[in-house]
Amino acid sequence: MAEVLALIINFVFRLLWWAILIRVLLSWLPMAGIRIDPYNPIIRSLYSITDPILEPLRKYTTVGMIDLSPIVALIGLDFLRYMLISILIG
Repeated sequence: MAEVLALIINFVFRLLWWAILIRVLLSWLPMAGIRIDPYNPIIRSLYSITDPILEPLRKYTTVGMIDLSPIVALIGLDFLRYMLISILIG
């Protein structure tokens, strides 16, 4: 039972990790002249998944115009995933 729960936790945390990474990559596209439609349902879904993680971190991780919240979130998600799976598996 613990192994199945560990697999589910791993899957969810990996999904969140990739969602944040994709959001970061999409944020770079306007600099290349590619416009992202913020009303696109896929983009809105991506933001609704990642905003609850990134928004609280922005208060503490913004340096000037540089937003480091995705980096902190990715490291934090990996750490939390590792800790939860270690506790479950033993």
